[in-house]
Amino acid sequence: MQGLVNRAVERFVCDTYGRDTWQAIMRGLDLGFSEFEAMLNYDPEITPRLLAAVAAALDRPQADILEDIGTYLVSHPNAAAVRRLLRFGGDTFEEVLHSLEDLPGRAALAVSELRLPPVDVSEEADGRFCLRIGAANSPGQGFGHLAVGLFRALADDYGALVLLEHKGEQAGVERVEIDFLSADHARGRAFSLGAFG
Repeated sequence: MQGLVNRAVERFVCDTYGRDTWQAIMRGLDLGFSEFEAMLNYDPEITPRLLAAVAAALDRPQADILEDIGTYLVSHPNAAAVRRLLRFGGDTFEEVLHSLEDLPGRAALAVSELRLPPVDVSEEADGRFCLRIGAANSPGQGFGHLAVGLFRALADDYGALVLLEHKGEQAGVERVEIDFLSADHARGRAFSLGAFG
């Protein structure tokens, strides 16, 4: 899984800030290589070091970097496969929210090495959802911040108006609140489940 995650960080940095920025980050890490292979396993300690190095190089909080990566994974053409995986969850943003508990299983079917943290979704009030990401034995590891960017971009993708807020982490579980304000606030982006749509 580390290869996929690290490669996503690499693509985000290269596509958003340029290859020179990426090369400077990798030189600073001194790992002995300059690119990640998505299907290789890497030492799990590399990912936190990589994220810290990206945050330092960009002079931004790591939580903001993770949110931006989440947005990138839905909105950038180079990450279209992630968008398709999420859009497979439903015809509306609300349907996608209700299908999130199945996301780790769907992701594992697509890429067997990918192990996402558990996701629990509850509708706490009319239009207010709570995502709980991770578990005591499988912490969210920052996926909550990534989810904020991911679902903000996905809501835009569907034309929905939502407010998202990362509410913190307790005992390995990150909590994200989603206030669903309007299902048809704007025109959604065109979508086709096929790879070239």
